[in-house]
Amino acid sequence: MIFTNFIVCRVRRPCGPYHRCGIMEKSWNETRPHRAREASNINQNRNPQRAREFLEICFDVFCQHGLENTSLKMLSEACGVSNAALVYYFGTKDAIVIEATAHCMAKVEDDFMAHAPKSVPGIERFLREMPYLTARMHGAKYRFMYQVYASPKFREHGIEFFKGVNQRYRKYAEMLSGKLGMPVDYIQGMTYTLVRACVHYALFEDEEYLNLQLNAIRVSLRAYLGAQGGTKIQ
Repeated sequence: MIFTNFIVCRVRRPCGPYHRCGIMEKSWNETRPHRAREASNINQNRNPQRAREFLEICFDVFCQHGLENTSLKMLSEACGVSNAALVYYFGTKDAIVIEATAHCMAKVEDDFMAHAPKSVPGIERFLREMPYLTARMHGAKYRFMYQVYASPKFREHGIEFFKGVNQRYRKYAEMLSGKLGMPVDYIQGMTYTLVRACVHYALFEDEEYLNLQLNAIRVSLRAYLGAQGGTKIQ
């Protein structure tokens, strides 16, 4: 009998990527349904703060090495725990991919909106700074996110994630509406346009595309504010 931190197994074969006794990642859930149920039960009792720490560390490893080149062993070593500990918390590597991407990219959104303008004169500063700040701080994260959600394996999770994006951007727009004196729908639409420009620049460093998108936003804002008799955008 071979003992690990959380799992006892009678399998006698060389160590595999899931824990020291050698049960392979795929077979852990697919050929041991009772173990999958046990993992689900344990998962509900995990330490939430510790789980978030693991997700953020794992996400950084994924961003550095890519989806296919990152093993469970690399993740567990970065977290300073055994493979079995990550199994205890998340069940499979795919589950880590799904949870880490959704958790960490939602944090990226929060960081983006933390820099949002608090008045109309601050909009131009926001437009000038955010594409380059996004590329510097979050470029690798966006590259990994699209690698994940473009995969057929994770596409449904991408659909769910972007449903959440729509809801969060709506809330951001509602918060900014009173500060900027603009309708919620208008702010939400302009936010999508700016985010798309920032992400495209973070992915490809395409200045021409970026400038065209930013200038389109400026023209729209000038037209809207001019019609309202409000503050002008430089």
